[in-house]
Amino acid sequence: MTQERDRNVERIEKMHGGQGHVLIERILGEKELNGKCGLYAKVTIEPKCSLGYHEHHGESETYYILSGTGLYNDNGVEIPVKAGDSTFTPDGCGHGLVNAGETDLVFMALIIFD
Repeated sequence: MTQERDRNVERIEKMHGGQGHVLIERILGEKELNGKCGLYAKVTIEPKCSLGYHEHHGESETYYILSGTGLYNDNGVEIPVKAGDSTFTPDGCGHGLVNAGETDLVFMALIIFD
C-alpha cells in the first residue's frame, strides 16, 4: 500500500550532544511502527555536524549509509563508513556518527524494541 503524505523534516540541534544539527525525515509514523519500532527515518548530517555518542537500552539501532562519508563511533571504537555500509548497535551498547566529508552524510535509521 502506497501512502501519500507530507514528510516533515525535523531539525535537531546538538543531537545527543553532537555538533551542529541533524535532519530527520520520519518515513513511518506511530501507527505504521505498530509499537514494535521506535524509528524508521532518513537522517542527514551536514558537513561539520555530528550525532553525539549515546547508548541504547531496551532497543537496538541499525544504520544503512546511503551517501557521504562518516566516522562511526562503535562503543568507543571509531570506524570509517561510506555509502553501502551498515552498522548495528545492540541493546546496552552505544554509538555516534560524525560527518567526515564535504557533502551530506545520509543514512536510514531503524530502531527496534527488544
